[in-house]
Amino acid sequence: MLSLALVCGGLAASEVAGRMREVEAAVGAPVDVLVAARDIAPGAEVRREDLALRKVPERFAPPDGLVSPDEVVGLPAPGPLGRGAYLTSSALTTGSGAKGTREGPRALRKGERAVEVAVAGTGALGEAAVPGSRVDVLVSTDAREGPGRTLLALEDVELLALDAGGGAGAVAADGEGAGGAASGSATLRVTLSQAVYLTAAQNFAREVRLLPRPPGDRRRAGRQATAADGL
Repeated sequence: MLSLALVCGGLAASEVAGRMREVEAAVGAPVDVLVAARDIAPGAEVRREDLALRKVPERFAPPDGLVSPDEVVGLPAPGPLGRGAYLTSSALTTGSGAKGTREGPRALRKGERAVEVAVAGTGALGEAAVPGSRVDVLVSTDAREGPGRTLLALEDVELLALDAGGGAGAVAADGEGAGGAASGSATLRVTLSQAVYLTAAQNFAREVRLLPRPPGDRRRAGRQATAADGL
């Protein structure tokens, strides 16, 4: 009887796992989405305790859904938010007419910095890189000491402003550092340590490029790098 029970349990577990794989193939794997943990009145300042993370199938998650409470805490609710309502970047950054909403990227908060860097390839960014959108940052180094390399330096940072015409503050007149290959400048919302890193890249790297992210894509690829001798 015990052996039979174990066999039946194994078969049941296998069937459940198979069903779960079928469901995920149809609607996508579960992803985290930020929702309202309680009713929030229009214009009320969103607090951390007002928020919760909920896992939903990827197909049903809003394309611009937020996952970090830090992106929302302190902002005014764009309208009445019922318990379980999704928090999306479009509602919080473009404004919806509710009192206290504001257009464009939100203001800097504690621990954040705005840093301007010279970037290459701005002409190809197009409408995908607008203030408030999310970008990844690639940094390419010179082959001064060993082979040069390109690395995924930062992921999922907010673009505050883009000047595809050059940007007097960012592009180095003497062509040194990333300014020598730059076609414009970008202002990014980053942490203090990230600002220090980007400033170093601005001065000593050969090139900095931005990769716009599709709306709602908050997945992380992890640190990646390719050296010249690996091509």
